[in-house]
Amino acid sequence: MSLTTALRDGRALATLAVPLALTQLAQVALTTTDTVMMGLLGTTDLAAGGLAIVIFNQLRTMGVGLITSVGNQVAAAAARAEAAEAPGDQDDRTAEPPRTARTRPSREAAEVRRIVQASLVLATLAGVVGALLMVLIGQGLTWVGQEARVVDRAQSMLLALAPGLLPCLWFQAIRQFTVGMRRPQALLRITLASVAVNAGLNWVLIHGTWGLPELGLTGVGVATSLVHLLSCLALLAAAKRDPVLAPLITWRTRGADRATLRTLTALGVPIAATYGSEAGFFSVTTLMAGSFGSAALAAHTAINQLVYIVFQIAVGLSHAASINVSRELALGHTHAARRLRNTALGCAGAVMTVVALVYLALPDLVLSPFLDAGSADDDAALDIARDLLFVIAVLQFFDCAQNIGVGLLRGLDDTRSGFRITVVGYWFVGLPAAALLGYAAGADTLGIWLGLLIGLATTAVLLLARYRRALGTRERALLPDDPAEVT
Repeated sequence: MSLTTALRDGRALATLAVPLALTQLAQVALTTTDTVMMGLLGTTDLAAGGLAIVIFNQLRTMGVGLITSVGNQVAAAAARAEAAEAPGDQDDRTAEPPRTARTRPSREAAEVRRIVQASLVLATLAGVVGALLMVLIGQGLTWVGQEARVVDRAQSMLLALAPGLLPCLWFQAIRQFTVGMRRPQALLRITLASVAVNAGLNWVLIHGTWGLPELGLTGVGVATSLVHLLSCLALLAAAKRDPVLAPLITWRTRGADRATLRTLTALGVPIAATYGSEAGFFSVTTLMAGSFGSAALAAHTAINQLVYIVFQIAVGLSHAASINVSRELALGHTHAARRLRNTALGCAGAVMTVVALVYLALPDLVLSPFLDAGSADDDAALDIARDLLFVIAVLQFFDCAQNIGVGLLRGLDDTRSGFRITVVGYWFVGLPAAALLGYAAGADTLGIWLGLLIGLATTAVLLLARYRRALGTRERALLPDDPAEVT
C-alpha cells in the first residue's frame, strides 16, 4: 500500500471519526458532569446515582443499537447514487464528504426518507418500552444485594431519568441520518452546548436555587431528561436548516414503509443485542462490585466512568470505519475495506497508549474529579480506584479493538456475528472469570475488573478474526477492481 493511499484512507477516516469522537466525548461529559455533581453530594449518592446511570445506559445503549444501522444504510444508498451519477470519479468522491449542497437524485431521496421515517418509529417504540423497564428494574434492586439506602435514592433518580429516554433515542435516529449523509458537523456544536446547559440545570435543581425545589440527587435525573429533549429539538432544527438534509428528513411516523422497517429491525435487533450484551456485562459487574460495599461501588463507578470516557474515542473510530466500509463495499472495493480495518486499529492503538501513560503517571489527578481524600469512605474508595487504574490501562486497548470490530462487521451488514461473539466473550468467558477472581480468589473489585479485561480481550480477538474471514469470502465472490492493491 502506497503512502498516498494510506494518507487518503486516514483522511477519509478522520473526516468522520474526529467530529464523531469529539461529539461522543462531549456527550459523555454529560454523565461525567452528573457523576461529579453526585460525588459532591456524598459517597452514598454517588453509589446510588452510579447505579441508576448504569441501568439508564443499559437500556439507552440497546435502543441506540436498534437504529445504528440507519447510518450504514443511508451511506450505502448515497454511495450507489453517486457512483451511478459519475462512475469515473469514485475514489475522489469517497475520500471526503461533499462540502456543498447539491440536488440529490429523487430515487435516493425517497429511499433515505423511508429509512429516516422507519428509524423514528423504532426509536419511539424503544423509548417507551425502555422507560417502562427502567422503572420496573428500579423496583427490583433490593433483590440483588444492594444496600437499602442506596436503592431508595437510585429509584427516585430512575423515575426522573425515564422520560428522557424517548427524546434521547429520537436524537440518535436523526444523528445516524446525518452521519450516514456524512454531514455530522452540527452534532458537536449541539452536544457542547448541552454540556453547559446540563451543568447549569444540575446545580439549580440539586440545590433549589431561583425559587425551585431542592431535589438533591433526583435533580440530576430531571436535568438529564430536559437536556435530552432540548438536544433532540436542536438537532432537528439544524437538519431542517441544512439544504441537503432538509428535503430528506420527515418527522411523520405514521405510514412508515413496512419493508424498510423490517430491514432496519432485522439489522438493528442483533446490534441492540450486541450493545446490550456489553452493557449488561458491565451492569452485572457493577452489581457485583456493590456487593462489596458502598466504597467498592463508588470506586467502581469512578473507574467505569473513566473507561466510558475513553470508550467514546473508539465509538467515533468504529462508526467512521463502519460507514466507510459500507460505502466502499457498495462500490465493490473490498481491498479498501481491509485497509480501513488497519487504519482504525492503528489510530486506536496510538490514542490508548497515550491514555494509559496518563493513568499510570498521574493516578490521583485522574481520580480527583470523582473521589477525594477526606472521609473514611472516600479514602477507602480512592485506594481501591488507584489499583484499578493499572487494570484499565491495559483493558482499554481491547475495549477499543472490540468496538471497532463490531463496527467493521456492521459495515458488512453482518450484525448477527457481533452478537454471537459478544455473548461468548463476555458471558461465557468474562463473567465467569470476574466471579472466580472477585469471589473465589478473594480479589474483590480488582478481580472483577481482571475478569472484564479477559472478556474484552477474548471478544476483540474473535470479532477481528470474523471480519477477516467474512471480508475474504466477499473478496472471493467479487472480482477486485485493482488486484495489485489487494493485501
